[in-house]
Amino acid sequence: MLPSADPLLHLIARAEALLARLEAVLPHPLTAPDWTASIAYRYRKRGGSGVIEPVRHVAGIRLDALVEVEPQKERLVRNTEQFVAGFGANNVLLTGARGTGKSSLIKAVLNEFAPRGLRLIEVDKTDLVDLPDIVDLVAERPERFIVFCDDLSFDEGEPGYKALKSILDGSVSQASDNVLIYATSNRRHLLPEYMKENLSYKHLENGEVHPGEVVEEKISLSERFGLWVSFYPFSQDEYLAIVAQWLRGFAVGEDAIAAARQESLVWALERGSRSGRVAFQFAKDYAGRHHA
Repeated sequence: MLPSADPLLHLIARAEALLARLEAVLPHPLTAPDWTASIAYRYRKRGGSGVIEPVRHVAGIRLDALVEVEPQKERLVRNTEQFVAGFGANNVLLTGARGTGKSSLIKAVLNEFAPRGLRLIEVDKTDLVDLPDIVDLVAERPERFIVFCDDLSFDEGEPGYKALKSILDGSVSQASDNVLIYATSNRRHLLPEYMKENLSYKHLENGEVHPGEVVEEKISLSERFGLWVSFYPFSQDEYLAIVAQWLRGFAVGEDAIAAARQESLVWALERGSRSGRVAFQFAKDYAGRHHA
């Protein structure tokens, strides 16, 4: 005997509801965002699926606002200029002391070259396993893309390490010509280093020293970045120059800037750092009080 229509319809409705729930949790193919919505994007995981979202309010920092990093600025601007122009350019690893302007310099370069088609996609290190999908998605686009990984470092066995290593160099599937990877890190070799690893070095009779396999593996990732840009702690005079530059950006007069000198040094002393970040934080506080 055939089942009545009502139970059959009820069964179909339940099946459709179940399928809808499954679709919500199953990963979906990465889809393109509206590439006209912004110059910067973030890759995020939503319910197991990757999504590229436009950044609505992009940091407006400009190259001329960054001082006391002229050699680093020149190297990164030159590499990006070559990339945007369609010439040979390298993936870049920016390393060094915290708060010295590594991330700010990348943001300023984006603002400088965005009118010429440069775009940025920020990817967290935990999502680097999806880097091949991102590269494939933008491969046919006319824009030039920087995949930006901020504060990059890995612990032993993290999955994003191998994905990044393959895209940089060493995989059959590499990044397309319109994609570069710019990463910042406080570690030159991106992986933790331990004292016991020094025991793996081989000392030859002629005086040569060769690192062991563990050390070679840790060095190999950073070596895949074609350009290294190093940042160093600022001297007192450099710190004061950065403070003055930020204060001018906040429309503080020269007399007030001169008067802020001692206070800015105390501010840095209290924080134990004369970094560009500390200089910016002081300038923002001082300018707010000065104008108020």
